[in-house]
Amino acid sequence: MTKLLYQTDSYLKEFQAKVVAVDNEAHAIILDQTAFYPGGGGQVPDKGVLRFNGKEARLARAKHGPDGILHFIEAEDILPEIGSEVTGLVDWDLRYKTMRTHTAMHILCGVIYRDYGAHVTGGDMEPLKGRMDFEFESLTADLVGVIDAAVNKEVAANRPIRVAILPREVAFQIPDLIRTKINLLPENIKEVRTVEIVGLDLQADGGTHVNNTSEVGTIHVVDYKSKGKINKRIYVELEE
Repeated sequence: MTKLLYQTDSYLKEFQAKVVAVDNEAHAIILDQTAFYPGGGGQVPDKGVLRFNGKEARLARAKHGPDGILHFIEAEDILPEIGSEVTGLVDWDLRYKTMRTHTAMHILCGVIYRDYGAHVTGGDMEPLKGRMDFEFESLTADLVGVIDAAVNKEVAANRPIRVAILPREVAFQIPDLIRTKINLLPENIKEVRTVEIVGLDLQADGGTHVNNTSEVGTIHVVDYKSKGKINKRIYVELEE
């Protein structure tokens, strides 16, 4: 299986790895370790390039596979052979925007859970914008304004963000670790990665985040909609 370097260092922009498998049909490779995030939890997968033997291959996307992380190479670019030593370079502009956005979603989730006890029922994001659904019976423009002010107060609070990887039995002793309405963690997951915004939020999460809430920048709550009797959607955007 692929060692997931991004789980312990979201700021790793360049890494060395070895090709352990090649899938010519899918035009993809598996590395022994990777800093490329393969997507999941609403977060988009990373892009970047792989350099090997004086050549360069562009990474179209990465994805979880049964034997490790599949790195799909652009069709026009050649694949490295098994055993090749490669240097991976993460598309940092995309990654950092995604890190800021993902952390903003956790701030939103943390504020709403703390202040209103509302669980998350769904969500999605792309660089610098996202939406999240909550169990709200009623959501008004005035309340949205209060939420906007509250999330930006947490950004300004300069709260540090900590990552830990815990045995499953230890992680699930943490109260309210799963903020979604349904626990989406498969039973076969033996270790749980947690992301903590100190003093605000602690959740099980596999994505990449910034080190401090101040890095997120201003969060704009730009819209809200009713998606059902007790399901309300909040849209946010970040500044460049």
